[in-house]
Amino acid sequence: MHITTIALIISILGLISSFFVVGIIPSIMAFILNILCIREEKSIRTVRALAISFAGILLPIVMYLNSFGLSFPYEKLNGLNAISQIMYDNYGRLGLDVSFMVPNEAAGENTELVLENPDEMYYVSDGVVVDDDGMHLDEKALNNNAKENSDGAAGTSTADAIALEIDPNSIFESIDSLDESAKAENDYGSDKKGASDDDMPSYGGLPLGVRILGQYFREDYHNCNPILVLKNETGNDCRFECLFTARDEDGNELATSNKTVEVVSQGEAFVLEGRFDKRLLNGTLPSMYEFLVTKRDPYEGNLYDGVSVFGEIVENSAVVTAQNTTKKRAKVDAYVLFFDGEELVDCIWMIPKNGGEVTIDPGSSAYIRGDAYYKFDRIETYYTAYEAVGE
Repeated sequence: MHITTIALIISILGLISSFFVVGIIPSIMAFILNILCIREEKSIRTVRALAISFAGILLPIVMYLNSFGLSFPYEKLNGLNAISQIMYDNYGRLGLDVSFMVPNEAAGENTELVLENPDEMYYVSDGVVVDDDGMHLDEKALNNNAKENSDGAAGTSTADAIALEIDPNSIFESIDSLDESAKAENDYGSDKKGASDDDMPSYGGLPLGVRILGQYFREDYHNCNPILVLKNETGNDCRFECLFTARDEDGNELATSNKTVEVVSQGEAFVLEGRFDKRLLNGTLPSMYEFLVTKRDPYEGNLYDGVSVFGEIVENSAVVTAQNTTKKRAKVDAYVLFFDGEELVDCIWMIPKNGGEVTIDPGSSAYIRGDAYYKFDRIETYYTAYEAVGE
């Protein structure tokens, strides 16, 4: 086999393995070999192989700088070595789910980073800061936020008009449309009072600059989910990622939720929810929940300032309306909390759309309707909006 062909094969293999960082070594070898080949034969074949090997060298360098910058490698997450951490950071920023790279036994240990990095994180338990150097809750801010985001039970003429236009083929089924046997079996219905279950203990770590406004717990027949209401006061738009861990009374891990991700504008409130299926918990409730929230620079195009969202109560349902004033297609994630007095009785993700699968066309509006499992008298609506790519 000709040496030029061998150099090309090594270059290609080096470039492919560079996507897993380790390809820099064969790429350097191929680059040197291609330099020797091009001195003897100046052709498109040798130049092509040289370019491929150079790309195989450059890619791992860019990935390293994207993860650690100009510093030496250091531990970010327990259970990940330097190469795994580089892949975790880079592919995570591309929107891929890389949570599987963190070993299960290390998921709980990662909360130790909260205490090991006091300059970047602070620690809370049941909404109270337990580190004297951390941020402190502002009850006035909590009350103001609830007032700003809550909507009265009385519907307006606008809400009535929207109710008449709701798509009868909506994927959201009205609770009152369920047959009596289904409602009786699960004790659901707009006239049923939800259980008082917001006293579930929870604790964890938050980035500095993130204020905790509320902690709730939502249980129904299938799920038992912890909910955090937070506010981004970091001074920048951020991409927040969160993992919840369910633990028993001895602190042993029962289950870990999927990673929750939200892109949030500076100064805005948002919701993170951990989803736990009771079947995975053997039908028993955890004794406590642990959470770890991290932040990074967003790669999504934030359209929050160009999208308006409001929620209203129409009869026994919540209607969320979103207006996209931008020239781009928007993806809107709205999160509605249903309250009966001060008790959270239900919550639901609602995605208004009028174009594609989950998008709102430029210069248009869309709405969606959803029901709570139990009786409620007010709602709080939170949302994020960003540019839809490939939807």
